Amino acid sequence: MTKARLILCADDFALSRPISETIVALAHEGRLNAISCMSVCPGWTADARLLDDLPAGIEIGLHLTLTGEAPLTDMPEYVPDGGVMPEIDPLTVAAMKGNLPLEEIEGEIAAQFRAFRRATGRMPDFVDAHQHAHVLPGIRRLFLDAVAMHAPAAWIRDCGDRMSAIAARPYRGKAIGSAYHARGLRRAAAQRGLACNSSFAGHYDFNSDYERVFPRFLRRPGAVHLIMCHPGAGELPGDTIAAARLREASALHRMQIADIARAYGLEFGG
Repeated sequence: MTKARLILCADDFALSRPISETIVALAHEGRLNAISCMSVCPGWTADARLLDDLPAGIEIGLHLTLTGEAPLTDMPEYVPDGGVMPEIDPLTVAAMKGNLPLEEIEGEIAAQFRAFRRATGRMPDFVDAHQHAHVLPGIRRLFLDAVAMHAPAAWIRDCGDRMSAIAARPYRGKAIGSAYHARGLRRAAAQRGLACNSSFAGHYDFNSDYERVFPRFLRRPGAVHLIMCHPGAGELPGDTIAAARLREASALHRMQIADIARAYGLEFGG
């Protein structure tokens, strides 16, 4: 019988050089086995070189970004002032109302796939989105179609889970919200031949003791249990979770992830 598998994925690679360096150091220490990369960021091409000599088994994914950063393409309706893309709350409202410039968003998604390939010479092992924007109405279809076209062998992040599993973990409110927006994603992915993780965790308040809260993320895992994390270092203007990134990184450097995973019936390896 195949044992359930833990994927511990660090999001936001390339958001800043200190974040990227921290993530890569943790991967070399065997504390992570997946890295999700923001190819939209100015430092992406240079930071991608840090990925060249990772240990075998580390999955490299694309963290599609439709919020908070300057786009790679011209988006006169989506970013009318020529600045950064909208934050997740107004984007969610616009998506629920069906009020999005989908042609512009489709072009931006394709551009971020191309930027990933130019820097790495390959397509991603998995695809997700910053702040889970990929599950929103309208964007979801564009996202799934783009993955099927550009990286059909990649798996995608399903932010939902069984209610019994969510209830067993901390910060249920956040997890329920993610699951609500993600409902139906797995079915739509399967219709395009795309795989997903089986269960999902990692929500917390970004203030708690990460080393203490982490084992609770492992309760009621599925066959492929995905936990998101956000380790990092340095200071970045507007980064509201900068302090949490430091705490997560410090905890992960200390934690024996494989041993913790084993205690919950999960295999973990880079």
